[in-house]
Amino acid sequence: MDRSVYQRLDQLEGQHWWFVARRKIIASAINRFAPRKKNLRVLEAGCGTGGNLAMLSRFGQLEAFELDAEARSIAQAKMPINVKSGMLPDQIPYRAGSFDVVTAFDVIEHVEQDVESLHSLGERLAPGGRLIMTVPALPWLWSKHDETHHHFRRYTKTSLNEALRKAGLEPVNVSYFNSLLFPLIAGLRLARKQLGLAESADDAMPGRFTNFMLKLVFGAEAGFATRIPLPVGVSLMAVAQRRRR
Repeated sequence: MDRSVYQRLDQLEGQHWWFVARRKIIASAINRFAPRKKNLRVLEAGCGTGGNLAMLSRFGQLEAFELDAEARSIAQAKMPINVKSGMLPDQIPYRAGSFDVVTAFDVIEHVEQDVESLHSLGERLAPGGRLIMTVPALPWLWSKHDETHHHFRRYTKTSLNEALRKAGLEPVNVSYFNSLLFPLIAGLRLARKQLGLAESADDAMPGRFTNFMLKLVFGAEAGFATRIPLPVGVSLMAVAQRRRR
């Protein structure tokens, strides 16, 4: 990603509505789908500037890796863990079969070799382990945000299921989320395209009241997003396990 993106992430991910609400939804998914055991062994792939580390550490023994040295340094300062240098698909600094939960939150869309990356992450799962991941949804929502963040693609539910199966993984639950705000977000992006308006950064911090309301609406999905298949959304979440042989 661009240098400025990492700097914005570090400034925003503690309070911005999207990051705060997404962490709430991710925690709900881990509570529901992770193996039923105490002190889980958890890996975050591509941890960026470390906004998820504190939340993930509540579930057990946490490890993380990140390619970008600047982001890795920022993340390392946030949590007393060793954030290692690593890269998908073939430079993951951990042995196969090491983790109960492997996570990749808005990471796979940054990697050209998505199937190979999913396969490598799946190999790090211990027996009974689960991969829990999020990606941006719907190619027709492509915007300047995707270009600035160096995305290779946005997924549909069908294409994400296909990528998981090609990687030797068995989907357990694949569902859209960020659905309550979908009409607003999709409408704004389509209007900008139709009217030829310049796109502003959609990860800027809004005003306090707007941020509170958006966080409240998006965060409400934590109560049902992992239980009710949602027909459409700005993002997708997938839970998968290694295919039984």
